[in-house]
Amino acid sequence: MEVFGITDKGKVRANNQDYLSIRRCEKKKCTIVALCDGMGGAQAGEIASELSNNTFTDYIYSKLASRVNKNPDIKKTLMDACVEANTTVFDTSLFDQSLNGMGTTLVGGIVWDDGRVSILNVGDSRAYKLSRQENQIEQITTDHSLVENLVLSGILTKEQAKNHPQKNVITRAVGSEKNVEADYFELNLESGDMLLLCSDGLTNYVDDDKMFECYLKNSKPKDFCKTMLDLTYENGAGDNITVIAVLNG
Repeated sequence: MEVFGITDKGKVRANNQDYLSIRRCEKKKCTIVALCDGMGGAQAGEIASELSNNTFTDYIYSKLASRVNKNPDIKKTLMDACVEANTTVFDTSLFDQSLNGMGTTLVGGIVWDDGRVSILNVGDSRAYKLSRQENQIEQITTDHSLVENLVLSGILTKEQAKNHPQKNVITRAVGSEKNVEADYFELNLESGDMLLLCSDGLTNYVDDDKMFECYLKNSKPKDFCKTMLDLTYENGAGDNITVIAVLNG
């Protein structure tokens, strides 16, 4: 398994409210990956994304490394980790008026060395599976956003959604309310397949077909991530950009 992640504030934003984690758990032969895209005034978005990400990954690692429960329920572990992250961010916002209303997207989970993947998401940061064998890029997660709801209800097409003025309005976020609901997914990576996690700073500037084309040309996660960043800059880079790539080599 090869893993690489990169984050950048882009051309327009004054600061970077994205945050990523890549954490190895040798005991369980797996890697914990997570990506958050914060929201909120001043530095609230930065605080929300870092708090959420660290709480989420720390919780998962503690369960995987536990000497007491050697075979934790993975879905429950990820869901509980998300609840823990939500509580941490929400409670923090109550103690500081400048942090009121802060929140963050979250996409993350566990990738085992044998190719199994367990992942969840809240918000519009995405997970994709890219496969040479299947010759396709597949979006695993579904955006929790206003325009995605309109697409699912048939009011908007996918093309119309790309340029909708409210395309960045999300309907779920970690920490913005007392409770949060996450979606959970399981998949398998065959040899040569790649798991891609990314914030909307990438997907708003690089379309899926271009991502897949770059994957076919860049077999290493580091090369792929850097190419994604370069393409985003070429197309304007009006938001923070974060990319994590996991290759089952």
